[in-house]
Amino acid sequence: MSATGLDVFDKSLQNTNVWLKEICEDLGPDRQFAWHVLGSTLRALRDRLQPDLAAHLAAELPLVVRGAYYDRYRPAEQPRITRSRAEFVKSIEADLQNIRPVNPDQAATCVFSVLNRHIPKGQIDKVRQALPESVRQLWPEGDGQAGTAQRQPARGM
Repeated sequence: MSATGLDVFDKSLQNTNVWLKEICEDLGPDRQFAWHVLGSTLRALRDRLQPDLAAHLAAELPLVVRGAYYDRYRPAEQPRITRSRAEFVKSIEADLQNIRPVNPDQAATCVFSVLNRHIPKGQIDKVRQALPESVRQLWPEGDGQAGTAQRQPARGM
């Protein structure tokens, strides 16, 4: 039976839950925390992309995650020029200041790994190439298996 009565929402919730489980596997079992890390990292990424590229990435996100991605978006002010990894990480850290402490480098790498597993490699490559080299260092190379990689389900989640 459908949880919401609409397949599009049920599929989005299911996919979002998979993403959150993967973040929890790396950063701890707090789903609320995982949601904040996901949103903060995606917004930091979005703000450094040209609006067209940001929109193409958004189209690949689950509908629920897309809402967090576009939260507080001002396309006329984008892209923000990030010249260093420290600037990028600082924006994530600032957005996460009201939750439990987290290493923002680790948070970014975790979310980028999730994107590698669920977003087509061609799209990931375009997004990565739009970032400064120092920020790309946070983003692990994908294996080209986006959408097909199988992860073991987390226990108790």
